[in-house]
Amino acid sequence: MMWALGMVAFIVLMFGFVVFRGAPYVPTKKGELRDMFDRAHPLGERDMLVDIGSGDGVVLREAARRGARALGYELNPILVVVSRWLSRGDDRVQIKLADFWWVELPKETTVVYTFGESRDIAKMMRKVASESDRLHKPLVFISYGFAVPHRTPLKSYGAYYIYKVTPLQDKKA
Repeated sequence: MMWALGMVAFIVLMFGFVVFRGAPYVPTKKGELRDMFDRAHPLGERDMLVDIGSGDGVVLREAARRGARALGYELNPILVVVSRWLSRGDDRVQIKLADFWWVELPKETTVVYTFGESRDIAKMMRKVASESDRLHKPLVFISYGFAVPHRTPLKSYGAYYIYKVTPLQDKKA
């Protein structure tokens, strides 16, 4: 009985920690995601999508279904295990237990996806812009649910905001 209470406490602490450090876990609506990738920003074999706060990995698996490589960064070790298990057998999907703020994006990155929140979305855009500068190439930044203040999206589709971030872009995010 004590081990069960300990496990529940651990799970609550992990999810609580992530809420204070990043966005809470909210499952992605697969239908909306598929529509967005079909109509607003199709992915292909030349793409590498990085998901900030990849949760259970649904975005990663959907990107891989379209031929893209997909890398997720997730703070919650429970969600990393779940995501790795659900993505097992797909060599195009990789999930890392890591804090996005402290990583460098792989040079192959073409798309950065996030379900952030209003308090962090401008900071995420600045990080993506910094990575675009470092990589010397444009990146697509897709934000689900939150527009970046003072930036005009290239496209919007439902609750998705799609931005093109170019190297040495104005840093007013």
